[in-house]
Amino acid sequence: MRIGVDSGGTFTDFVILRDDGHLDSFKVRSNPKAPHEVILAGLAQAAGKVRAEVVHGSTVATNALLERKGAKTAFITTAGFEDLLEIGRQNRARLYDLTPPPKRLLVDPKLCFGVDERVYADGTVAKRPTCAALLKLRRALERAGVRSIAICLLHAYRRTENERLVVEALEDGFYVSASHEICPEFREYERGSTTAVNAYVGPLMQSYLSQLGQARHRISVMQSNGGSISWSQAGVQAVRTILSGPAGGVVGARAVARASGYKNVIGFDMGGTSTDVSLCEGTVRETAEASVDGLPVRVPMLEIHTVGAGGGSIARVDAGGLLRVGPESAGADPGPACYGKGDLPTVTDAHVVLGRIGADQFLGGAMHLDTSRATAAVGQLAKELHLAPAAAAAGILRVANANMERAIRVVSVERGYDPRDFALVAFGGCGGLHACEIAAQLGIRTVIVPALAGALSALGMLLADHVRDYAAGVLGRENYGSVFRKLEVRARRENPGCILERSADVRYAGQSYELTVPWQDADPGRPFHAHHRKIYGYSDARRPTEVVALRVRARRPSSRIRLRAAVGVGGTEVERRRIHVAGKWADVPVWNRDQLEGKAKKGPALVADYGSTTLVPGGWSFRRDEAGNLLINRLRSPL
Repeated sequence: MRIGVDSGGTFTDFVILRDDGHLDSFKVRSNPKAPHEVILAGLAQAAGKVRAEVVHGSTVATNALLERKGAKTAFITTAGFEDLLEIGRQNRARLYDLTPPPKRLLVDPKLCFGVDERVYADGTVAKRPTCAALLKLRRALERAGVRSIAICLLHAYRRTENERLVVEALEDGFYVSASHEICPEFREYERGSTTAVNAYVGPLMQSYLSQLGQARHRISVMQSNGGSISWSQAGVQAVRTILSGPAGGVVGARAVARASGYKNVIGFDMGGTSTDVSLCEGTVRETAEASVDGLPVRVPMLEIHTVGAGGGSIARVDAGGLLRVGPESAGADPGPACYGKGDLPTVTDAHVVLGRIGADQFLGGAMHLDTSRATAAVGQLAKELHLAPAAAAAGILRVANANMERAIRVVSVERGYDPRDFALVAFGGCGGLHACEIAAQLGIRTVIVPALAGALSALGMLLADHVRDYAAGVLGRENYGSVFRKLEVRARRENPGCILERSADVRYAGQSYELTVPWQDADPGRPFHAHHRKIYGYSDARRPTEVVALRVRARRPSSRIRLRAAVGVGGTEVERRRIHVAGKWADVPVWNRDQLEGKAKKGPALVADYGSTTLVPGGWSFRRDEAGNLLINRLRSPL
């Protein structure tokens, strides 16, 4: 038995692949204060006493970083560079803001220590740290009461000896992260920041995974790069799990779209607290440069853009009298008002008021929604806006749609892609309720709502390969073959039976940023020129290029899942419901997704299943294909 687990902000999703190839899914309300308890209970429900293979998408590292609730961490660097994390870069996120807020630091400046050592940029070891100095440093760390240590010495990516000496002196009794293991690349600030993030969230991840170990299952953890690693590796390299959950959704969206014959897709994952969007032109886009809450994180990860717009996003009137939605979220506790605890209006409450989510259809009827509480919450907002409740609810959805449409433009239009050339894969609990309206605004003519749409991230985790990434900075060096061989020897030793893939970070001489391209021994610059033209619209094969870093990916493919579903029989509507759509109230049919046959039907309509609801407006047709996906196509061009 294999189980995919996606721990989200509102619900924790479980997808079970049984021996006969059958897929099951269920949801459990998340508990932010004790997420492991929810997962252990869900695993017991799914597997009983059977020892299963579990792939888990964790939000522990992400939440600890965003909420600044990580371990008390010290930063060790070369003497004279103690202010590295605080100074950072001169880049300004808001160019015209003369009074930007102070940077939220992970490490207290009083806990940044210097070591008297020096390695030159060419790899020459000019000075080694003394045993006496390291003993003095250890005593200072013990007095400070730190739990975790990030070590980032100057040019340690080139020669690791000095950094290893510091690790050996401090590793007993502390959680230690060393830059030559976490991010062995040049640019000391990005390398130091990535190492500090790992040290900050690592102890919490290790503790969390040890609690999950009580279930005695074989546990892997989803990485930000779309592959899984063992739970022990995740505890050591926790920074690689920062985008764990969203990465599973990207893998799942690509797989289900291919099952329906679509290669170019935009993933649209609308959950309870946020919406994650991604673009896939045959292959999933990756990046090695990302920023999480203003902190640079330099590890391979899928290119995902996130906005604070989800089913639990709170609607409010700002100081200027305008309607705002998000990024604040009601989360799992108290959750949207319709869940029975909260009093603030959310996107989900707006759908309830407009009749798009029925009181007894949620989670297959297992969870009853409090429609009167949702109506009261939205009604209070309507009074502030001097609108009718239905108009206020519709306004909430329009604002949320605008936020999510803007996010899709970031990964498509702003990257040189026309969204009209892609299908929109909508998933997450709320994705299907917004997808067609957003697609119409963008000119997208096909929307795919997968089977298990409410738990597609968990399904993606079952589909993900086992992946480990290795890298080495080589700027100024020419012995690429020797560096690749060293990386591959290590990769084979740590991942027996894996497939190895070579790539490199390349740039034009004089540029400040690189592109990662497949490695070509004969001419490393050739794939770079082609990729540069694709991304930026131009290239110059006459200009010299330089290789900044070499990368090796060890991949062990997961067992494949056949994404097929029998076409439904019956095809009768469950009920007719009065909903607000296209600016007016109308009686529309509500279809049970599992009973849909292959013949196309026309909107407006609602299609309901266990974990999600899909709104099909007028002017769209829909049918369920052999892969179990709901294919929705626009019948006429947008006005």
